[in-house]
Amino acid sequence: MTAQPDPGCILPLKTVGFLRTSLPGVLLCLLVSGLAIVLERAETHLLGKTWLESLNLALLLGVFIRAVRTPDPIWTGGIRLCARTLLNVAIVCLGASFSLHAVFCAGPLLLVGVMGIVSFSMAFTVLFGRATGLPTHQLVLVACGNAICGNSAIMAAAPAIGAREEDIGTTIAFTAAGGLVVVLGLPLLAPVLLNTPNAQGALAGLTVYAVPQVIAAAAPFGQTALHIGTLVKLMRVLMLGPVCLTLAVFYAKQSQNRQDTRRGVPLTRLVPWYIIGFAAMMTARSLNLMPDTALAPLSNTATCLTTMAMAALGLSVELRTVLHAGRPLALSVLFSLLGLIGASLILVRLLFEA
Repeated sequence: MTAQPDPGCILPLKTVGFLRTSLPGVLLCLLVSGLAIVLERAETHLLGKTWLESLNLALLLGVFIRAVRTPDPIWTGGIRLCARTLLNVAIVCLGASFSLHAVFCAGPLLLVGVMGIVSFSMAFTVLFGRATGLPTHQLVLVACGNAICGNSAIMAAAPAIGAREEDIGTTIAFTAAGGLVVVLGLPLLAPVLLNTPNAQGALAGLTVYAVPQVIAAAAPFGQTALHIGTLVKLMRVLMLGPVCLTLAVFYAKQSQNRQDTRRGVPLTRLVPWYIIGFAAMMTARSLNLMPDTALAPLSNTATCLTTMAMAALGLSVELRTVLHAGRPLALSVLFSLLGLIGASLILVRLLFEA
C-alpha cells in the first residue's frame, strides 16, 4: 500500500521547490542590481551627474554576463521570475508615485497638448517602423518607450502585448542609447531653438525619458525650467496607464478572435492585473487615501524591483540578438526621436512663446 503524503507537508514541499528553482536566479539579479547601484553612485561622484541610471547599468551588466557565460538552468527560474512577476509588482507600486492633482492644476491646454504629442509620437513611430520592416512587438515597444517614459513604458507594455524578453532587452538597449543622446544634446540645442526657460524646460519634459534625466537636461535653464520640465514629464508618464490598458484590450481581443470564440471575456483577462493595480494605486494617491508615510517605501520598492527586472532582462538577452536587430530598429528609434522632438518644438512654441 502506497503511503500518502501528509497534507501538512504540501505547502513546505512546494516552498522548498520554489526556493530551489527560483532563489539562485533572484539572488543573481539582486547582486547585479546592487553592482549597478554602486556604479551609478561612482558615476555621479566622478562626473558630477548621472548619465546612465542604475536601470540601464543593470541591463548592460546582465547582457555582459550573458555574453561571457550563459546562465545554467539553475538560474533561469529566478531570472524569469524577476523579468515577469517582480516587474509587474513594480508597476503596481509605481502607481503610488503619480497624482492627478498636479496635472489638473497645470490647466487643460497643456494636458491636451501632452496627450497629443504622445499620440502623434506613437502613430509616427508605428508608421515609420512598418516602413523599415521592424517586427510588430519591437515596433510597439519603441513607440511606447519614446513617446512616454523609456524603460518603464517598454517594460509595462511588454506583458500586455506578449513580447519576449529578447524583444524587451533589445529595444531597451537601442532606446536607452537614443535617450542618452537627447539628454546630452538638449542643453546645447534648446537655447538655440527656444528663448524662455519655461519653453526650454517643457521641451525637456516632452522629449527626455526618465525624471532624473529630465532634471539633468532642464537644470542648466534654471529652477523654473526644472519645475515645468518635471510637471510635463509627469503628464507624459500618466499616459502609461491608458496606453497599456488600450494595448491589453486590443491584444486580448485579437487573441480571442484567433481562437474563434464568442464567449465573454472577464475584465482580468482583457486587462492585466498589474494595470488594474497601477490604476488603483494612482487613484488612491489622487484621492489622498494613501498615507504619506507609505509613498517613499512604495517608490523605493518599485525602483528596486524594476532594477532587478532590468538585470533579469539583460541576463535573458543574447548579445548577437541585439547586434542582429541592426538597421530597422536603429532607424525606427532615431526617426521616432526626431519626430518627437519636432512635434514637441511646435507645441512648446505655441504654448510658451506665441
